[in-house]
Amino acid sequence: MRLATILCLLLLVALLPGTHAATRIDRIEPANWWVGMKHHRIELMVHGNAISALTPRLRHRGVRIVEVQTTENPNYLFVTVEIAADTAPGEFDIELLDDGDVVTAHPWRLDARDPAPPRGFGGNDAVYLITPDRFANADPGNDSIDGMREAANRADSNGRHGGDIAGIRSHLDYIAAMGFTRIWPTPLLENDQPAYSYHGYAITDLYRIDPRFGSNADYRALAHEARERGIGLILDVVLNHIGSQHWWMRDLPSQDWINNGGRFAPTNNRRTTIQDPHAAAADRARFVEGWFSESMPDLNQRNPHLATYLIQNTLWWIEYAGLAGIREDTFGYADTDFLGAWAQAVMNEYPELSMVGEEWSPNPAIVAHWQRGKLNPDGHVPHMTGMIDFPTQLALRDALLHPQGWDDGWTPLYEMLGNDFLYPDPDRLMVFVENHDSPRLLAHLDGDLRLWKLAMAWLATARGTPQFYYGSEVLLRGPRERNDGLLRADMPGGWAGDGADAFSGRGLSPEQRDAQDYVRRLFQWRKRAPVLENGRLTHYAPQDGVYVYFRHDDHHRTVFVALNRNPGTATLALDRFADFVKPGDRGTDVLAGKAVELGGTLRIAGKSAAIIELD
Repeated sequence: MRLATILCLLLLVALLPGTHAATRIDRIEPANWWVGMKHHRIELMVHGNAISALTPRLRHRGVRIVEVQTTENPNYLFVTVEIAADTAPGEFDIELLDDGDVVTAHPWRLDARDPAPPRGFGGNDAVYLITPDRFANADPGNDSIDGMREAANRADSNGRHGGDIAGIRSHLDYIAAMGFTRIWPTPLLENDQPAYSYHGYAITDLYRIDPRFGSNADYRALAHEARERGIGLILDVVLNHIGSQHWWMRDLPSQDWINNGGRFAPTNNRRTTIQDPHAAAADRARFVEGWFSESMPDLNQRNPHLATYLIQNTLWWIEYAGLAGIREDTFGYADTDFLGAWAQAVMNEYPELSMVGEEWSPNPAIVAHWQRGKLNPDGHVPHMTGMIDFPTQLALRDALLHPQGWDDGWTPLYEMLGNDFLYPDPDRLMVFVENHDSPRLLAHLDGDLRLWKLAMAWLATARGTPQFYYGSEVLLRGPRERNDGLLRADMPGGWAGDGADAFSGRGLSPEQRDAQDYVRRLFQWRKRAPVLENGRLTHYAPQDGVYVYFRHDDHHRTVFVALNRNPGTATLALDRFADFVKPGDRGTDVLAGKAVELGGTLRIAGKSAAIIELD
């Protein structure tokens, strides 16, 4: 009896919380890395019950542990491993030891790198922006997932509608046929939130594709299949915040992991404070450290472990899927020094990659602050190849609504482009007329299709890389005032039983077919016009409601663009543009697809564009 009692007591002690029998590794992130990367020192976040007092060990030739750090939370270890360039790929265990005895272990893996896929994007590319939940539902079986907080409800404009990665994969040929060479899906990572989880910006697991979109393998397959069609995949990165249901929030790695002590305090959205020499320190801190909402805890990138985690996470996804570029969300809201270090790390590993950041400001001086090569008075050294050009987007939308006057009509757009001297490289900006956060242009123009086409002509011929929002080619409209759930409407034909199908053309109205064809002609032509990749922009001050500019290069290639926003026909005297055109010059009318010979004047129909590729 005495022996049995002792054995029972020993068993009970072994099962008590905090004892080795209860110790396990729940996660190691990242779960793998690659041999031969410049970033060959990897800090592993190891999470498990009461593991901080244990000693990590691995046994794989060419890999060694160089540093181990802990925080005040006993459930974390931060283990830095160094990978030699000649290390053999393979799987091995990360073991945790107590006084030499293995308490628990977890597999970890080194992979061989795939051949480097094409990277980057530029002026000869065109980006198709997709909200995946609203594009196409090719796998209804994953619309709702047992155990996840929000199920599909297509009747709710703010709910999940079921679009998925399979839907994008099934329509890659359509995207390529429309003339687009890059896809930017809004975030596809897990958003296990109770509501509004479809948009993707409240991430709850930074290493997992949301199962309602598909799997990590599905994402990699999307990137591969897109590349086969000449399309690169752009990753939408969120560095500023996470979702309130992220697994970290149940067990924070350290007390300073989340800004404001983990309590909600709203950002003031005063992005000018980053550069403003007069800004109060408190206002600057409130901008960077404030939260967007209670559902989006704000990350403190000044914590060195979190900063390393976020940098490695971005590198991991680029390498895992072979990505072409990055769009970074809410740029400027994160810690300034971290943003520089993050972008520098990415460009060091992938020098040919392209990156654009979202700095939602009408002021080009604010946007230019973040582009690589900018010499900033505050000493910040940026490494972003480009930024998203909000100043020209806002100027264009105003220009299309205001009649031409001394300071109205095309003039604000013309003068905004005159601010390009602020940018180190304005040709690396991403230009757009609408996106997932703005009312669609057609709604902004109150349904005026001729003005809408005029804006598309500008988008296809502007300097920079154009970004087009899905569905606008078939005149998705939405409300004039911002309503995210409605402007991010379902793509016609993306769901079984839809009355119209944008992909096949079935059931589309004549206006929709015409608009789709117009977009297709513009962007297919753009791919074949090398002058738009590297050609310079020379524009003339708008007169009488007509804005004229030329794209030209050192190979004597020239595109002549005239935008007439007047209701009636404009007769344009060409002698003003003698540096580029003269009577008798021949070319091709891009929109009509026919040869033209220029005389002394050019007639342009009301609210329309003339695009002539000169011989």
